[in-house]
Amino acid sequence: MQQKSYVQGACDAPLIGATIGDYLDTVIERFSDNLALVVPSQDVRWTYREFGRRVDALAAGLLKLGLQSGDRIGIWSQNCAEWVLTQFATAKAGLIMVNINPAYRRAELEYVLKKVECSALILAPSFKTSNYLEMLQDVAPEIARCAPGRLQSERLPRLRQVIRLGAEKTGGMLNFDDLLDADDEDLRRLREVSRQLQFDDPINIQFTSGTTGAPKGATLTHHNILNNGFFIGEAMRLTDADRLCIPVPLYHCFGMVLGNLACVTHGATMVYPGEGFDAKAVLETVQAERCTGLHGVPTMFIALLEHPDFAQYDLSTLRTGIMAGSPCPIEVMRRVIDQMHMHEITIAYGMTETSPVSFQSAVDDPLDLRVSTIGRVHPHLEVKIVDAEGRIVPRGAKGELLTRGYSVMLGYWGDEEKTREAIDAARWMHTGDLAVIDENGFCSIVGRSKDMVIRGGENIYPREVEEFLYRHPKVQDVQCVGVPDQKYGEELCACVILRPGMQADADEIRAFCEGQIAHYKIPRYVRFVDAFPMTVTGKIQKYLLRERMGTELGLS
Repeated sequence: MQQKSYVQGACDAPLIGATIGDYLDTVIERFSDNLALVVPSQDVRWTYREFGRRVDALAAGLLKLGLQSGDRIGIWSQNCAEWVLTQFATAKAGLIMVNINPAYRRAELEYVLKKVECSALILAPSFKTSNYLEMLQDVAPEIARCAPGRLQSERLPRLRQVIRLGAEKTGGMLNFDDLLDADDEDLRRLREVSRQLQFDDPINIQFTSGTTGAPKGATLTHHNILNNGFFIGEAMRLTDADRLCIPVPLYHCFGMVLGNLACVTHGATMVYPGEGFDAKAVLETVQAERCTGLHGVPTMFIALLEHPDFAQYDLSTLRTGIMAGSPCPIEVMRRVIDQMHMHEITIAYGMTETSPVSFQSAVDDPLDLRVSTIGRVHPHLEVKIVDAEGRIVPRGAKGELLTRGYSVMLGYWGDEEKTREAIDAARWMHTGDLAVIDENGFCSIVGRSKDMVIRGGENIYPREVEEFLYRHPKVQDVQCVGVPDQKYGEELCACVILRPGMQADADEIRAFCEGQIAHYKIPRYVRFVDAFPMTVTGKIQKYLLRERMGTELGLS
């Protein structure tokens, strides 16, 4: 009988049946003197014992404000020690932490706070060019006139508490550090509240990053993200001796699950090289802290490899890490392994709605498979590849990837219709990604179902063409999108970023393809760009790129 594209993650290690708070307490008992968190820019070097004490104090402080289990509390901030304290403190108190994208502006902030009806908001004063205090006061001008903790806003009627980071005081806002002064009675109440929590309770709302349109609030439980973080760390073979450099945004699953929870579940050290990604800061931090692991999206690794001082840094302590967030160029992976000593780097694949990882390569997978696939299915999960009619396809055939298991979100907050569109009656999460599973269970992502270009009846998978163009010696990065065409319906457009100092024209790029790939796959249009539209996490927003190219070419 022909083997079908269905796989499941058999595993001897059982799922963790505990809340995040309870599991953190067991980790602190085992690794109390291990470094938990290092943030050089804040002069933070906390052991697990110190980290746990601050988490408990903050959790108790939040409850003391009158917040109750199930209330939503937003956090709008860059990477910092306060962010991870909030992550674990809200979990201990049974509050639902709402991750707010640091790149959001006024309208987006208002949308998110209203959508999930946040009772409280923790925010940084500013980050890069964003003045968060000013934007919030534009949305809720009543803040300046209200006493701390007594906010009544016409546009944000459910928001009662605003807590700012930093030492300075702002009218109408509480100060983060003031919440850390918990007494014995406060801590006793926290313990009572924590005992009532269940691991299937919602604990986190993450708004999808907007690569395909308007964001939706994926609602995740203790069980979702705690287990996913644990098995991610297992795949990396993390131990309490590891130090993981985390330059990816904490507001996203990549930072808070693949980074923070992978570390904490193994007693490893979380290391933040800065408030946002900076290639020089990452290189300096890896060297100074002797990091053994490093996370990043492909564009981050490209920036590190292309940094003019790259060769001056000692990265020899690195062994593992994760490259994820968007498809990983094979040539970039080879350079990371060869030049950054990351011989045990893994590739991870998933989506926010699945907590997020559902496939990951193993550190001892053959090199060719680690650079050409996303590995095999994660423990305790099921995956199938289906055709347009929903039938499972044979191994080696393309189709949409569906995921089922402990990691699938509860749903989109306040949006039953969108939830039903994403999760079917059998609890399969429809990812929208096109994939192929081989006879040994290794999976390759070949594109997004919405990214597929249909040229005169021929299906073109942009990912396949991109991988070929990465071989061109002058090409640093490339993304292919479909643009309208009267004759064929769609034509392929290659958007190319050249290596520094290089020059090329469209004819040269097309000539490189001649005789190497099918004629209909050769891009009709080649545009040279300086950068791609991206989310804060480094995901390419292809729908924006597609719109821009259509406009520039006069086709839309």
